[in-house]
Amino acid sequence: MQLGWVQGGKMWLGALVTLLLWSNLEGQENSFTINSIHMVILPKQEVQNGENLTLKCIVDISTTSHVKLPHRVLFYKDDVLFRNVSSVESTESYFIPQARVYNAGTYKCTVILKNKEKTTSEYEVLVEGVSSPIVTLDKKEAIEGGVVKVHCSVPEEKAPVHFTIEKLEHDAKGVKQKREKTSQDLNSVTLDFTVEEQDRVIYFMCQARIISGKRVETSGMAKSDLVTVRESFSNPKFHISPEGTITEGDELHIKCTIQVTPMVQSFPEIIILKEKAIVAHRQHSNTATYSVMAMVEHNGNYTCKVETSRISKVSSIAVNITELFSKPKLESSAKCLDQGESLSLWCSIPGAPPANFTIQKKEGMIVSQAQNFTKKASKWDSGTYTCKAGIGKVVKESNTVQITVCEMLSKPRIFYDSRSEVIKGQTIKVNCQSINGSLPIFYSLLKASTILESRNMVLNEPAVFKDNPTEDVEYQCIVNNCHSHSQMMSELLRVTVIAPVEAVKLMILLNKMVESGKDIVLQCSVNKASGPITYKFYREKEVRPFYQVILNDTQAFWRKPQASKEQEGQYYCTASNRANAAKNVPQSNILTIRVFLAPWKKGVIALVVIGVIIAILALGARYYFLKKAKAKQMPVEMSRSVLPLLTSNNEKMLSDSSTEANSPYGYNEDIGNHAMKPMNENKEPLTLDVEYTEVEVTSSEPHEGLGTKGTETVYSEIRKTNPDFMGNRYSRTEGSLDGT
Repeated sequence: MQLGWVQGGKMWLGALVTLLLWSNLEGQENSFTINSIHMVILPKQEVQNGENLTLKCIVDISTTSHVKLPHRVLFYKDDVLFRNVSSVESTESYFIPQARVYNAGTYKCTVILKNKEKTTSEYEVLVEGVSSPIVTLDKKEAIEGGVVKVHCSVPEEKAPVHFTIEKLEHDAKGVKQKREKTSQDLNSVTLDFTVEEQDRVIYFMCQARIISGKRVETSGMAKSDLVTVRESFSNPKFHISPEGTITEGDELHIKCTIQVTPMVQSFPEIIILKEKAIVAHRQHSNTATYSVMAMVEHNGNYTCKVETSRISKVSSIAVNITELFSKPKLESSAKCLDQGESLSLWCSIPGAPPANFTIQKKEGMIVSQAQNFTKKASKWDSGTYTCKAGIGKVVKESNTVQITVCEMLSKPRIFYDSRSEVIKGQTIKVNCQSINGSLPIFYSLLKASTILESRNMVLNEPAVFKDNPTEDVEYQCIVNNCHSHSQMMSELLRVTVIAPVEAVKLMILLNKMVESGKDIVLQCSVNKASGPITYKFYREKEVRPFYQVILNDTQAFWRKPQASKEQEGQYYCTASNRANAAKNVPQSNILTIRVFLAPWKKGVIALVVIGVIIAILALGARYYFLKKAKAKQMPVEMSRSVLPLLTSNNEKMLSDSSTEANSPYGYNEDIGNHAMKPMNENKEPLTLDVEYTEVEVTSSEPHEGLGTKGTETVYSEIRKTNPDFMGNRYSRTEGSLDGT
């Protein structure tokens, strides 16, 4: 059993090995490679337009297969795929019959075999030339002024195509008309050509151009059929009447005629010109006539022009006319004269033939029907004069003579608008006018004897001069015209100019540091301003002025006598006149003033301060001693209240002793009232000092035993008025105390 399995496994293993060997052998047979690929262009890469062209793509492939492997071949023109074919051949072709310009370009081919591909290099193909155009016409017979439609095409080519069409005369050299047009979408074009009056037998040539890459390919010239042209009308002809010599006064007729073709839908216009000036014209007719009485000025060249919308034919002729008499000549005694002088005019003809004369102004007013004319000139005689002379029907006009009769000027008036004041720098209009006098009038304005400006007026209106005065000024006007009289001058015009306040300055006289008691003087000054001027003095941060004055002077003063510290601070002032705007009042600088005390006042104040200090100290001392004395006085008053208990001897002793002790000082003591009364009320109590003395008094009463003694202590108040009394006071006190 096991052997069977082993033998069976060997068989399967052999079969597997055989299959693997067969698969390996089969894989080797299908192996391939693309060796090369290239393109062949027949007959060559540069061909003429219309030749056949063949593109061949040749592929070299190596393979292990016994059969040819199928592959794809792709053809490109300018990188755009135009053919995709599957093949087993090594060569694949693409045929282009009758190559055209649009077939030119860059070609290449690619071969793809399974997962491999290869591409040739690029091959440039050139197609030279353009196929011959085809020219067709809408008619073979045309009338002058008509239109021929020319159609030119290149059917085998592709747009865009640039066409050139020329019109030529048969049996003549040179191109009569040339037109070009590019057709972007079509390979054909249609253009209109007008048939001109010189055309007889015409034909057309067409050429096509196509841009190919950087090259321009051009076709040959293609010729159209012949076109026969018939006249729409004949060349114009002149007929002059009368024939032969033409003399001034004859009736002159200049006639222009044409012959019109019956097929013409409308008649042309006939125009007769003399030196480019139209003298006659006619429409819807074959004749135009110019009729006039012949004069020498009708000599010259005449032109007849016949026109339609597209056709114009011209003919010319010269006309000579014999002069009957010469043109008259007008002369004058003077061309410019003053009013009142004599004016003479006379008219003459060379050769002096008999003629009728008329002298008149240009406006048509006849002033004389004689050959000569004289009168006293007035201003109304100014104007242009002519003379007319006539012989038979011929009347001729002379030259013109300009006569100017000059009227004398009146004294000029000079003025300006005085309703408003003249502000400095503003414009003033000065008017000057002479009411009478011939125009034009020459005005000159003088300013301070110098000519400011001049003006020539051709109308009787005031001459207006503008000026910007800055100060009071005088103007005068000078006028002049054609009159022989000397110039006239106006009166003087005086103009007052109001100068506004522009700059304000505040200053203090002497010194900004003012001694107390001295005067403060402030000066507010302005530039050259016109009065009256309103001055206002202010203290800083105050809205109302503390002083205001109106003056015709350029400065104002404010004085404060005996200045004190109250006047110390900052000041400014304003100044304005009627030329200043209310909202724009000039303000001065700010001035700071300091007030200091005089040295002697400082000394007085020092003394007063010292005196006040001394007084305060004295009052303090007095208060102190009074308080101390009041404290000591209390025991004395208590001792006085027990005196009635003493014996009579003691009373006498005390009374005597007290009287003796107190009398020198001007005081009496009232024991019952305990009051001290001054003997001299005018003495100053502040100069007195109070002292207290302790006294021991010994007395023996008679009703008591001799061996018995009594002792009392008495306080005595002593007031000092003078140190000289000190000795007496003590001596007296001591004496009283001893009983002596």
